[in-house]
Amino acid sequence: MNLQTLGFTSHFEEQFTQFKNNEKYVNCVPARVVIEHKHSYRVLSTQGEWLATVAGHFAYEAYSRTDYPAVGDWVLVEKMAGEDRAVIHQLFTRKSSFSRKIAGTEIEEQIVASNVDIVLLVMSLNEDFNLRRLERYIIAAWDSGAKPVIVLTKADMCLDIEYYLREIEAIAMGVDIIVTSALTGEGIEQVRSLFTSGVTGALLGSSGVGKSTLTNALYGQDKMNVASIRDDDAKGRHTTTHRELVILPNGGCLIDTPGMRELQLWNQSDSLASGFQDIESLSAHCRYRDCTHTNEPHCAVLHAIDNGALELSRLQSYFKLQKELAFMERKTNTQARLAEQRKWKQISKGLKKKYK
Repeated sequence: MNLQTLGFTSHFEEQFTQFKNNEKYVNCVPARVVIEHKHSYRVLSTQGEWLATVAGHFAYEAYSRTDYPAVGDWVLVEKMAGEDRAVIHQLFTRKSSFSRKIAGTEIEEQIVASNVDIVLLVMSLNEDFNLRRLERYIIAAWDSGAKPVIVLTKADMCLDIEYYLREIEAIAMGVDIIVTSALTGEGIEQVRSLFTSGVTGALLGSSGVGKSTLTNALYGQDKMNVASIRDDDAKGRHTTTHRELVILPNGGCLIDTPGMRELQLWNQSDSLASGFQDIESLSAHCRYRDCTHTNEPHCAVLHAIDNGALELSRLQSYFKLQKELAFMERKTNTQARLAEQRKWKQISKGLKKKYK
């Protein structure tokens, strides 16, 4: 095991060089977060795997959830003498991150997986297939900075795969699609070929789509627990209860994540255009530059719907996500302003205390 196998690229090497120049970190080594517990982490370095907690100064300087490590993050740790435990002193700047709004009414970002090169968007070829859900995943994937790849599972249970491929190709321009079956082995080697040494991928999808089964197939043995889907609606049961990074035998790292029935987007308006390239392209041919695609004359988008080139449900989904992201942007701007105020208030209090 070496750092490069774990995904320690030049992006992190440059940061580590700066850390090494600080005498405070003379006993520290880089490690990658493989499991995130409630108040601690499991980290992996070239010297071993340890349970780790953040240092006091780290917690003091953290102002939001995203300031703390997530699975896939690189951290600077110091091993505690005589123990299989470590202290996290610094978080390396991320090169990519897949995030969403946390569940519930609270407006806060949750990082699902960080420092990934490939985002595998997993969807099963059964009654749980959902194009609108896939649209959300594609937008979040483009925004993450990683390359999205759609992985269709349970091909052995599908009688008309071509139908599903046509449906997806109509909404996922420029995204590779791989059809797989853990039962027959179809497509598994194609997915495995994506994971060369140092490459990190994340499996994302709703419960029961076969993420853990796919992980086991790539790993070559039962690494993750799996469960059958419900017979009444083909929806899955939660089997993965936490995010975990595993090292694949043939190279590369894979992050398996718990199923997400609903993915609430997090301030990803810039990536909406990437997820709806068809509508964005049509919009360029509308007569009016500020066309809303609702009732304007000579609207290319509405014309495409009239002649069957674009599904009405696709445009409705576009409007819905536009509205959702606009609301999120307003909320996050307010949250950011309040967080900044809290940050400087805390700094001011610390200075007064220091020089009192």
